[in-house]
Amino acid sequence: MNKKKILILGATGQDGSLICKFLVKKNYDVYGLARKSSTGNRKNILDLTKLPNFKICHGDLLDLISIERIIREVKPDEIYNFADQDHVTWSFNIPSYSFKVTALAVIEILEALKGKKIKYFQPISSNIFGLNDEKKQNENSRLNPNSIYALGKATAYQACQMYNRIFKMHNCGAIFYNHESPRRAREYVTQKIVYNVCQIYKKKKKNILLGDLSAKIDWGYAKDYVEASWKIMQLKKPDFFVIASGTNYTVEYFVKKCFSYVGLDYKKYVKIDPKLIRKAKTSTLRGNTSKAENHFKFNRKKTNLDQLIKIMMDSELDKN
Repeated sequence: MNKKKILILGATGQDGSLICKFLVKKNYDVYGLARKSSTGNRKNILDLTKLPNFKICHGDLLDLISIERIIREVKPDEIYNFADQDHVTWSFNIPSYSFKVTALAVIEILEALKGKKIKYFQPISSNIFGLNDEKKQNENSRLNPNSIYALGKATAYQACQMYNRIFKMHNCGAIFYNHESPRRAREYVTQKIVYNVCQIYKKKKKNILLGDLSAKIDWGYAKDYVEASWKIMQLKKPDFFVIASGTNYTVEYFVKKCFSYVGLDYKKYVKIDPKLIRKAKTSTLRGNTSKAENHFKFNRKKTNLDQLIKIMMDSELDKN
């Protein structure tokens, strides 16, 4: 029996590299798509390049010809699309580019997959709920995006469902709430906090600039979330599921825990910069994972926030 072939778009990013590692361990033949310009985070898959069942392919979501060529050559059984412009603030600075990568590129991929027996996984962001007055959001919650990035994700979400209805395709996915790991880039608040706390602990910095400490976030561990992606892909019927921790913590809690991990008082080092407060805030978002728990036994409590902070802090402290 031939081994299953998996194509991962965005293989060098946090989620893409983590699912590459997960699937390689399952002994699938894994093909990771990387842009030629994404050399900075190629370190995330460096260990995988030495393995016989992992190969790097070069392409770009905005170059449909390259995507179609790779699909023809690889003939994958499954495609996971973790290639994205997933920074909310950046999406306002480069709105057209952000929307093309997040939404239009997905539609082009779906067009390329019409008539093919290839399963497709599309990650969606909880930001699609944006301004929402529900205590917890589920798969039936109203979409109300409040950023260009969220607008693109809402479009991709509805496009996948539309193509399933009309063309009987297998497009599935997850509505991911915030999920972090040591592979998170420093532009994101969790890794920014972790990095700066460790720099302060090592006496290489004196303080850290942050925005709204009162913002409440539903945080989970990225490794757990990409494993959920694989489980969703294995279901017989294509569907979308909320993947979240179901709990909220403030940014201040995250900061305090990171500083206390190295025996420091956060109040002595944190400075508030009003410029870092988002112009377009969302409501406090918290995921209801009942559907995922019922369909494939998703465990939202597998890694709690304190455990996640330990994982991220230990990783950063081990660096020179």
